Amino acid sequence: MTVFAIVVALLIAAVCARLLPPLLKPATVSGADRQAANLAIFRDQLAELSRDRDAGLLTAADFASAEAELKKRLLDDVVAADGAATQRATPGARRTAIALLLLVPLLGGLGYALLGNPQALDPVAREGRPQVTAEQIEGMVKSLSEKLKANPENAEGWVMLARSYKVLGRYEEAAGAFAEAAKRVGDNPELLADWAEALAFAQKGFAGEPAKILERALKADPKSPKVLLLAGAAAASQGQFARAADLWSQALPATEPGSEEEATIKAAIEKARAQAGAKGAAKP
Repeated sequence: MTVFAIVVALLIAAVCARLLPPLLKPATVSGADRQAANLAIFRDQLAELSRDRDAGLLTAADFASAEAELKKRLLDDVVAADGAATQRATPGARRTAIALLLLVPLLGGLGYALLGNPQALDPVAREGRPQVTAEQIEGMVKSLSEKLKANPENAEGWVMLARSYKVLGRYEEAAGAFAEAAKRVGDNPELLADWAEALAFAQKGFAGEPAKILERALKADPKSPKVLLLAGAAAASQGQFARAADLWSQALPATEPGSEEEATIKAAIEKARAQAGAKGAAKP
């Protein structure tokens, strides 16, 4: 990263060194230009003196004296112009130079941030994050389980262990850990929903205990989207299609409009209503 930054800084300096000198270099007013201007002024003033003399405003002696003075001033200006040229830097060029000095590094960095790969400068990112193996995860879960045996009142530890088991697909053990957490946390709706879901995976269905746990969760928070969705699934699995459609409809406002999740829930609601209608029509 350090080498790359140095190279970039040198490139920016080279670009600025190429662009700035012409803008900062003072503009030159040549001696020839000054001579032409002075000569034009001399002619105008001499013409004015001639008109005054012809009009009788100046005597011949006064005219001669004034003419000599004009010629002397013209000669002095010519000598001064030949000795050196006048230089000056224009304000517009100076402002442009300052703007370039500030904008070149800024725009370069912004362009790289937008179009480049800034993470490539991070040695940690280049090396990549260390991969955690399944054996390491199993080891951490086992270690947590051993700690909970020594300190069983750690509710947060039970929740962490239960979710770890769930991620690993060990649903029966996850359900047991969620049960231990619920004993210490109480009727937390999200925790109850996770417990019911893990138990349903373990026994391959919502019948029995999972459905009862979801009823507890609904009482704790009847507006929880997660609880409503799972309770709806439990109702549908038991043939209660009208109730399933109603529960899913209550969860629908929490989904993002136009999202895939919204479309999936709407489709499930329509299917449940159709099944409820068919079931009602089949009754004698």
